[in-house]
Amino acid sequence: MNDKLPSRTTAWLICGLVAVALYGNYYVYDSIGPVADALQSQRGFSDTQVGLLNAIYNLPNVVLILLGGVLVDRWGAARVTLGTAAICLAGAVLTALSPSFEGMAAGRLLFGIGAETFSIATLAVLAQYFAGGHVAFTMGLALSLGRLGSYSTDMSPTWFAHAYAQGWQPPLLIAAAMAAVSFGASVLYWWLDRRTAASVKHAVTPQAQPFVLRDMLHFGKAYWYLLILCVLWYSVILAFRSTFSIKYFQHVHGLGLASAGEMNSYVFLAAVFATPAFGWLCDRVGRYAPFLAFGAVLLPISLAVMALTTSSLWVSTALIGVSFSLVPAVMWPLASKVVSPARFGSAIGLMWVVQNAGIGGANLVAGWLNDRAGAGAQNPGGYDAMMWFFGISSVVGAVFSLVLWATAGRKDQERATHQR
Repeated sequence: MNDKLPSRTTAWLICGLVAVALYGNYYVYDSIGPVADALQSQRGFSDTQVGLLNAIYNLPNVVLILLGGVLVDRWGAARVTLGTAAICLAGAVLTALSPSFEGMAAGRLLFGIGAETFSIATLAVLAQYFAGGHVAFTMGLALSLGRLGSYSTDMSPTWFAHAYAQGWQPPLLIAAAMAAVSFGASVLYWWLDRRTAASVKHAVTPQAQPFVLRDMLHFGKAYWYLLILCVLWYSVILAFRSTFSIKYFQHVHGLGLASAGEMNSYVFLAAVFATPAFGWLCDRVGRYAPFLAFGAVLLPISLAVMALTTSSLWVSTALIGVSFSLVPAVMWPLASKVVSPARFGSAIGLMWVVQNAGIGGANLVAGWLNDRAGAGAQNPGGYDAMMWFFGISSVVGAVFSLVLWATAGRKDQERATHQR
């Protein structure tokens, strides 16, 4: 192996630390869903307020996340990862300890300011240390292991039943402890990165260039189609799965809290195994756009099965699980191929600007639709408007995935043929 590249052991150790850091971060992000019903019954929060607790995570990043991508390009992934992990920890603690809605919202705001830039930095870490190959597999592996945090959050009403029996706050204190785990892993990564020889880091880290806003106009059509798909797909799947799905399963399908959380968790559990497998397959075949389109099309199908048929929730959950495993496994590696390495952080930052606007807006719209229709256990039909909103948005996203396939698929095929 070239002595100017990091050792394989070092690269995989860093991948493991990134996965642990993502685990804690994902746990905190999804911690509102399992306590949503308790926040309504014990604290009198409306669906609009519950939606705002997740929407406010996304809204500041409409502006700040682009700056975060530039910071990654300018200051390096290690320093940005460490700093944003500390901000996330502070936000999780404030959310858990605040006695008022305003305090909890401030905590979620602080967590959101750190978390999205944190996620960009961790993707940049993997793009740097695995630039020689297997980038889709390693990104998929780290993301899938991180999603064990989301799985754990949904399973927490079962695993920490005693904490949930004491009210809304103990589960959020557990989430704060998970943020501390994420921070600890980030400290270890930062320390290990500093120990890496400067010559080694130079070999795997693209040289930062001055950021010029007009450069984004030259990203190409494929990038812009990918951006539109990104915002629509993530807006639907995160606003639904992370905020309203557990309540929806309780009120519309008659599940208890533990059962609803467990059903929701299987989406993330499936992703733990399927995401790296799909990433490996894409690296192996060299075709990204068709896999991405297939995963995007599955999302509106799964929502239709859930809302318009009497099929078991297992069917829709399985379909969402495949979509949730496949799309992220392909989207971010594809993004690294349609823009130059030196602009990867900025390109991802722009994608997450509109992604966060979409997720925040989707949470607010869904909560408003539920409140307007009086959705709840006594009126399960009140959730219909929300499901139509999510369904139509996911269909539009699927259409853009097909356009992206038509645009980028030929280049994918030429690249795969050249590799063979």
